[in-house]
Amino acid sequence: MNKTFILLVSFVAALGGLLFGFDTAIISGTIPYITEYFSLNEYMLGWAVSSLLIGCAIGAVLAGKIADVYGRKTTLIICAVLFAVSGIGAGLSQQLTGFIGYRLIGGLGVGAAALVSPMYIAEIAPANWRGRLVAFYQLAIVLGILLAYFSNYVFDGWGANNWRWMFISQAVPSVLFLFFLLFVPESPRWMMKKGHEARSLQVLSKISGDVAARKELAEIKGSFQTHEPATLKILFSRSYRSVVIIGILVAVFQQVTGINSILYYAPVIFRETGLDSSSSLLQTLGIGFVNVVATFIAIGLVDKVGRKKFLLAGCLLMGLSLVIVGLCFHYKYFSNYIVLLGMLVYVGAFGCTLGAVTWVYLSEIFPNRIRALALSVATLSLWIADFIVTYTFPVLSQQLGTAVTMLSYAALCAIAFLYMQFQVKETKNKSLEEIETLFVK
Repeated sequence: MNKTFILLVSFVAALGGLLFGFDTAIISGTIPYITEYFSLNEYMLGWAVSSLLIGCAIGAVLAGKIADVYGRKTTLIICAVLFAVSGIGAGLSQQLTGFIGYRLIGGLGVGAAALVSPMYIAEIAPANWRGRLVAFYQLAIVLGILLAYFSNYVFDGWGANNWRWMFISQAVPSVLFLFFLLFVPESPRWMMKKGHEARSLQVLSKISGDVAARKELAEIKGSFQTHEPATLKILFSRSYRSVVIIGILVAVFQQVTGINSILYYAPVIFRETGLDSSSSLLQTLGIGFVNVVATFIAIGLVDKVGRKKFLLAGCLLMGLSLVIVGLCFHYKYFSNYIVLLGMLVYVGAFGCTLGAVTWVYLSEIFPNRIRALALSVATLSLWIADFIVTYTFPVLSQQLGTAVTMLSYAALCAIAFLYMQFQVKETKNKSLEEIETLFVK
């Protein structure tokens, strides 16, 4: 097995996650400034922040088809271009409509990368490495979030146009991602699906050697027993319906438990506790750092402990943390860094469980025949849930208070725990073709 080749290729694909994290989190530091510049109320602020997610939903719908027709690599190259255009355009915007338009363009890239990057890694990685390699994608996301928080902190003191530089800085990692993509191969499973058997075998041989590659190629070939294209009707047929529903609900639970409300609005939440702008951004950097450390835990243990245990532990720890933070806001208790500690535990628990493991799980549970389309539907559901949570957070905080909002997310953590306890199946150490027999009868 060529470990160096596998790691390098997976690393490049995972950079799509870095742009994902950067693009979604950069808005957090700009909120006070764009609120003033564009004269936003809580409803328009929710729209300015969450508009990206409408683009994400559209990108998720389109990406599956594009990735199936033109390949995983080509789709990721398109994502890199969209990321760069979005950052520069949003940073130079003079009107809210233009700003929203460029945020939507960035969302197209985020939504597509969220689907294609983990799918590509899952289709490249050996079975016993797949969990940790797909978790590298989540590591890239949280590194992107941390990089965005750091960028916000650095540019915060740059005067009236500081928020413009925060967005424009996104162009740098976008260009690097585009450059590195030129040197990675196409997915062997996509090439096999398109009838390029020799090219598929060549990549598989480079990954695991000639003998293992020929055996794996035969299994992949057998999984494409029909040339009939996947459709929504097939997706929700009796054979595939249960696995598709599991994928959709796991994706939705990742978002409705409140993570992106915390990540996007963290500086605003900290300012409610009495901190100034610089201090709130500094504490937000702490959240980004904990998110990165937690993801390393997932990378180290997800293939040993398994997916289900991680998901259950995450729901439990996140729910308890949200209860503590909610009670602090209810009783106006902001001493001894309890709110900060509660949010750090919440984000840390998410980072090593629902954050990383959801992408691993979604990338591997869908059969070869329907993987791209099923991932599109699951990822679309994720972005719709993310949009609802992100758009409603400033409204709920204003109308009901931060305490009630946090406790509501805690209740959703409890519901997610119960669903995963009874419906999620373990997939560790199984090949994609073995997982297919687990879910499809």
